[in-house]
Amino acid sequence: MANIAIIGSGISGLVAGIGLLEQGHQVTIYSNLSAEDWLTKVPPTGTACRFASSLDLEEELGLNHWQDTTPINGVHLTFCPKPGRQLIDLMGRLDRPALAIDVRLQSHRWTLDFETRGGKVVIANVDIPLLEEIAAASDLTLVAAGKGEISALFEVDEQRSVYGKPQRKLAMFVVKNVRMDRSDEGILMTHGIKFNFFGSEGEQFSVPYWHRDGYQCFNAIFEAKPGRAFDRFDNCTSGQEVLDQAKALFREYIPWDYTWFKDAVLADERGWLKGAVRPCYKRPVGTLPSGAKVMALGDTANTLDPIGGQGANNCYRQIRVLLEETRGRKGREFGEAWMTATFDRYYAQIGRNTNAFNNVLLEEITPAGIRLLCAQYGSTGDAKDGSLQQRIANDFVNNFDDPNLMTERFLDDRLAKAYINQLSGGRSGSVDRKAKLAIALGQLRQVLGAPRSSHPLARPKLA
Repeated sequence: MANIAIIGSGISGLVAGIGLLEQGHQVTIYSNLSAEDWLTKVPPTGTACRFASSLDLEEELGLNHWQDTTPINGVHLTFCPKPGRQLIDLMGRLDRPALAIDVRLQSHRWTLDFETRGGKVVIANVDIPLLEEIAAASDLTLVAAGKGEISALFEVDEQRSVYGKPQRKLAMFVVKNVRMDRSDEGILMTHGIKFNFFGSEGEQFSVPYWHRDGYQCFNAIFEAKPGRAFDRFDNCTSGQEVLDQAKALFREYIPWDYTWFKDAVLADERGWLKGAVRPCYKRPVGTLPSGAKVMALGDTANTLDPIGGQGANNCYRQIRVLLEETRGRKGREFGEAWMTATFDRYYAQIGRNTNAFNNVLLEEITPAGIRLLCAQYGSTGDAKDGSLQQRIANDFVNNFDDPNLMTERFLDDRLAKAYINQLSGGRSGSVDRKAKLAIALGQLRQVLGAPRSSHPLARPKLA
């Protein structure tokens, strides 16, 4: 078997490391954080919601320590073309539950699991000279963390990358004292993700979350289009300031969720962060000054905006392909050609559609997307709802788990129409007309000062 080094003890490094140990490889993880440091010294590095296919990998590797904590079973989405005007809502159910676990808790526990199973952890700040030493002593070196000079080893693949700069400015905060059960407000899911999309301003989403200290809470994010109304967090220097600004935005722009959110408190003083990321692909092979080759993994290889909840899932998709390609390999069978071919296989298999789906959510809605959102109008989120509308809504949210399911239908109106015809027995035209009439009536009601529909959250202003 091979001697493999991994830089980074976040989700990607630890899941890959434990998977490689299970194959019989000798694995060392280099990190500037010990297991205890993950609990006490850092903020959560993101929401890291994992859908069922990713959780399958955790179960296969014996890492599923939190499966009963906050099983997310659906999504409620409200789409507004502009502030003060709700257009469409969607209530879709996941076929199998998702989970969002505090990364600090995960990395703490999985570091201990890794060591218990025979892995070695070296606490060190890895720079280029140390990385040279590590690569020289290893058959394969995977870089799953690193900034500055380490990150610069991997050039941006401009041909595959769509964006030249960040598309959103992000503010994340973990809050408690908010209800999980919102069934009295028409969200018929035990632990439902709440999305609010604004065509002009950006997005806000709240994800049921299992906190580091062992309780249910929410991980919430504002995704602001630069210079627009949600772009208010630049001057915040504490989690409390971020939360105060978030409450003001809820009250002004998301009043239908304000009553639910207004009493939220910060879960812990480190439970927040802000910033911006450029969605991009990196070339998977980095070359050290000595000529030694190292391979990017996870976010280091492919960075995604958090909007689609694809980040951690995308890492797992890379890891699954990696583990298939490392099984049974020995010694120095991990050259540059192998690294490139392994990443290209991930890209062709699911990486392309993962990024395409995530990018769809960053852009103006496509004609195909409009057709699909209209066709599901009237979905209830009820587990017993077998309607056409509910089936489409469910497929929409299950695309978060498998982007190969619906992504091309979001991009190609012919495919969207064919899909609706398939489900409706050839009635896509009728489905479209009826949905648009119902939506138009809802818009008229709002113009007249009435709620858009009878749904408890169909109120664009505070009561």
